[in-house]
Amino acid sequence: MLTYNISEADGPIYKYLYRKIRDDIASGVITPNSRLPSKRALARNYGISIVTVETAYELLLSEGYIRAVPRSGYFVSPAGTKISRRKTSLSLSIALPEKPPADLVSISGSNADPGLFPFSVWAKISRRILSEKARELMEVPVTGGCRDLRKAISGHLSSFRGMLVDPDQIIIGAGTEYLYGLLIQLLGRNHIYATENPCYRKLLKIYLQHDVRCIPVLMDDDGILVSELEKSGAEIAHITPNHHFPTGITMPAERRCEVLAWSVSQKDRFIIEDDYDSEFRFTGMPLPTLFSMDGAGRVIYMNTFSKTLTPTIRISYMVLPPDLADRFYRNLSFYSCTVSNFEQHTLAEFINQGYLEKHINRMRLYYTRKRQSIFRAIENSGLGRLSRVYENRAGLHFLLELATKMPDEELRKRLLEKKILVRTLSEYYISEDRVPEHLLLTDYSGLDPKTAENAFRIIAEIAGAQK
Repeated sequence: MLTYNISEADGPIYKYLYRKIRDDIASGVITPNSRLPSKRALARNYGISIVTVETAYELLLSEGYIRAVPRSGYFVSPAGTKISRRKTSLSLSIALPEKPPADLVSISGSNADPGLFPFSVWAKISRRILSEKARELMEVPVTGGCRDLRKAISGHLSSFRGMLVDPDQIIIGAGTEYLYGLLIQLLGRNHIYATENPCYRKLLKIYLQHDVRCIPVLMDDDGILVSELEKSGAEIAHITPNHHFPTGITMPAERRCEVLAWSVSQKDRFIIEDDYDSEFRFTGMPLPTLFSMDGAGRVIYMNTFSKTLTPTIRISYMVLPPDLADRFYRNLSFYSCTVSNFEQHTLAEFINQGYLEKHINRMRLYYTRKRQSIFRAIENSGLGRLSRVYENRAGLHFLLELATKMPDEELRKRLLEKKILVRTLSEYYISEDRVPEHLLLTDYSGLDPKTAENAFRIIAEIAGAQK
C-alpha cells in the first residue's frame, strides 16, 4: 500500500496524491509494471472519496505514468520511469541582457523623447478605428500588409521622396530586421552580400545569422567605393546613400550613378537602399532616391517609421521592383503580415489625414533647435576647443572628433566609469585596416542638452589629459 501523509496536502488532495505517485514512479521508488492499489482500497485506506483517487489516476494515465488493464487494475508503465520532470522551482543561469543603469548618460543612444509622440491624435484615431473598422480588424493580416496602409505609404513616398510606387510593391513588416530576413529568402542565401564599412553592426549580425556570406566594402568621402564593390564579388549591396550610418555621408549624384551602373552590369545584382532617416534633412532638398533613379528594377527601397514616430510601434516597409514583387507573392505569400491590423489602420489614417506631414515638420523644427542646443553645450563645456564636428545638416547624429592621443577603447572605458556611454566610429568598422580613431558618434535625438553639457565637460577633462 502507498504510504503518504494526506495531511501535508496544501491544495486539492487529488493533486497531492497525483504528484506523490508521479514522483515515486519517475524516481524508481515504484518499479515498472508494479500494480497500484485499487481505487476503492486506496480511498478506504486514506479515508477519501473514490472520485478523488480516480481523478489522480486519470492524470497519471494521461501523462503516461501508468496504464489501465481491463478487470486487472492499474500498472506502472515502463516508460514512466524514463520521463524527466521539470523542476518545480527553477534557478536560472541564463545570461539575459542587462538593462543599463538608470543614471547612465548615453551620448550615442537613439532613444526618442516620449513627449514628442502625438498621443492625443493617435488615441483619437485609434478610437475611431475600433468603432468603424471592427470587421477589418478581425481579418487575418495579408502578406504585404493592409491595402489602406500600403496606399497611404505610396502617397507619402510620392509627396516626400518623389517616388511613384504601386501599393502592391510595398511590403509591411514589424521592423526592418524582419524584412531583411524576408529579403534573404526572396533573393537567396547563395549570393554574396556586401555592406558598407563601417556599417550598422546589427545588420551584419542579421546576415550572419541567416547563413549569408557578407563582405564589408570600404568607403571614401562620397560613400561606398564601386571599384572595391566590384572586387568583392558581391551580387547584392546593402547601402545607406542618403545619410550613411555611422559617418553621416550623403552620396553625391555621380557616385549614385556609378552604383546603379554596377547593379545593371551583371544579371541578378540588386541594391538594398536603406533610407532610414531621410525625413530629417535641415537644408536644401534631399537628393532623389536610388529607387527613383533606377530604370532597370534593381533597387529595393527600405524605410521605417521608427525615426519619425517611435521605435516601439515597429512598423517598417520595403518597396520591391515589379519583378521581385511578383516573385515575392508567388514564393512567400504564405507569410502573414507581422504588424497588427489595428496599428496598420491607425497609421494609415494618421498619414491620410495629414498628421504625419505635420508631425514631421514639427520634428524638423524641434531637432533643428535641439541640434543647436547640443552645439552650444559642446562649447559651454569646454569640449569645443578639443573637438571638431563632422555633419552635413541631415539626420539625427553627427561625429565629434577629439583632439586626444587616448586610444578609443581606453576612452570608452574611462567614460563608462563616470557613467557616460559613448560609441566611437572605430567600433563600426568590420576590418582592422585604416580604422580612424577619436571620433565619437553623437546622437542627439533623445539627449537632454543640460545633461549633455555635464557629460561633455567630463569628456573634455578625460580626453584633454592626453592631448
